[in-house]
Amino acid sequence: MSALPENTLATEAGPIGKNRGFIARYFDFAAEGTNYRREILGGVTTFLAMAYILFVNPAILADAGMPKEPLFVATALSAVMGCLFMAFIARYPVGQAPSMGVNAYFAYTVVLGMGETWQVALAASLIAGILFVILTAFKVREKILDAIPRDLKLAMACGIGLFIAFVGLQAGGIVVLNKSTLVTLGNLGKPTTLLSIFGLFLIVLLELRRVWGAIFFGMMGTAFVGVLTGVIPVPTTLVSTIPSLGPLFGVAVTHIFDFPAQVFTTNMLVVVLTFLFVSFFDTAGTLIGVAERAGLMENNRLKREGRALFSDSLSIVTGAIVGTSPTNAYIESTTGIDVGARTGFSAFVTAAFFLLALFFSPLLTVITANVTAPAMIMIGTLMLGSLGEINWKRIEIALPAFVMMVMMAFTYNIANGIALGLVIYPVTMVIKGRARELPPIMYGMFLICVLYFAFLT
Repeated sequence: MSALPENTLATEAGPIGKNRGFIARYFDFAAEGTNYRREILGGVTTFLAMAYILFVNPAILADAGMPKEPLFVATALSAVMGCLFMAFIARYPVGQAPSMGVNAYFAYTVVLGMGETWQVALAASLIAGILFVILTAFKVREKILDAIPRDLKLAMACGIGLFIAFVGLQAGGIVVLNKSTLVTLGNLGKPTTLLSIFGLFLIVLLELRRVWGAIFFGMMGTAFVGVLTGVIPVPTTLVSTIPSLGPLFGVAVTHIFDFPAQVFTTNMLVVVLTFLFVSFFDTAGTLIGVAERAGLMENNRLKREGRALFSDSLSIVTGAIVGTSPTNAYIESTTGIDVGARTGFSAFVTAAFFLLALFFSPLLTVITANVTAPAMIMIGTLMLGSLGEINWKRIEIALPAFVMMVMMAFTYNIANGIALGLVIYPVTMVIKGRARELPPIMYGMFLICVLYFAFLT
């Protein structure tokens, strides 16, 4: 009997049936140089890196008056659907879930600041998602992404690396708030911070020793040490019942048709535009950063670009319907990529674990911020690998690239950093006398970004 191809499960766990062979062909394991073991481990790793959103998102949106237990279900289901869209439509190794930052805008600006109800805010999220689908169908989003030069796309990837590392440093308690200097060194003797430092050194050790899956096993080792030392509490139960989604499901649709006077207002127009703008650039930056890491860029374009953007648009719509703030692609997907994920099968695995999380939520408490923080710091470091490819010798490129990178971290917002870079880039190019090299769409983006800072921030 001849040996089975290397891209089948036979290389990992013996003979396989036709269905599993079909899966390998559908996701094109051979072309991407991957196999089931890598994809499964990548999907699990991405889930573990994203799992915090199951608890953080309900905590934030509950401040807007939304019921917390149904929010846990809505968060999980929106992640399941978003990951499945990426898995089967785009075939990307990218997880999707409610967006951090946008959920805070939803709760603290729209509801608590502007005085809108959370039901109306959900309706605005649904409208933004529908508009995204339309813009994607007419390939407007593709044209915008294609117009951005490679240097700025590299800056996006590096900027997201800085951002994710900064988030990790904060989550681990290594960097903390300071009234005088904004940030300063944290208490390195604090048990939770020590756990994060231990986790970082463990991941570095495994990486240097070329241990396959270093980030995943580093996270597992950190969680084990955390439980062993009492820093992380041992779960008191393994299984929990699933709360009802009833209070949230379909509320966005109901409000659009039953209360149009509340939804279609000037304030809501601003909210919808903000959701559109922030989600567009969050997703654009994240997809470019992940694609650079996974080798999914081809001739300065994302492979299957339209499918990826369509998957993102659909996830915003379905997320609003089940009852949560806008979703987007997660930069934490790079954790799965760094342990070998290259196809949508890993996103399918991530979706499966988000579904299982509905039943085993108590177990997720061991994957705390101090466990994921070391992985995020390492990922941020690795994402800076393309920094040297940016043309730093040309000021007209170097300045917008630098601003784009650092402002993502300094403003704690990916969209702000990208928008600032897109404002400065046309200006420096015009001053340099290279205006004719700019496609018309870049001038349009310049105007949109200026209006964003003038009216929406």
